[in-house]
Amino acid sequence: MRIKYATIIVNEMDESIKFYTEVMGFKIDSQYDLGSKGMITLLKGEGETMLELIKNPVDEPGLFSIGIEVEDVEATIKELKSKGAKIIMEPTPITVGLLAFIEDPNGVRIALIQHQ
Repeated sequence: MRIKYATIIVNEMDESIKFYTEVMGFKIDSQYDLGSKGMITLLKGEGETMLELIKNPVDEPGLFSIGIEVEDVEATIKELKSKGAKIIMEPTPITVGLLAFIEDPNGVRIALIQHQ
């Protein structure tokens, strides 16, 4: 497992992009317009870990999750369940692969993503 991204829910996408690019030095990697469901902007800094900014009408602003890339999300979830991990979303197909969520003892969401 390796940390792939941190996801932040934002109030204003343009203002957040300006902060992370002009102040923090990140570069825009890609953007996805989800229509009425919102917008996603992926930012790249040094190394491979990305910052994912999401604006949507559902979630409150702030740190949403830490994303960890795994080879096989279903096998990983099975293993984590056997160790007592709290599963908050079973593996679900998404545009780029499969996604599941667990929660740590502090309530932090950890996204497990298998890219295809």
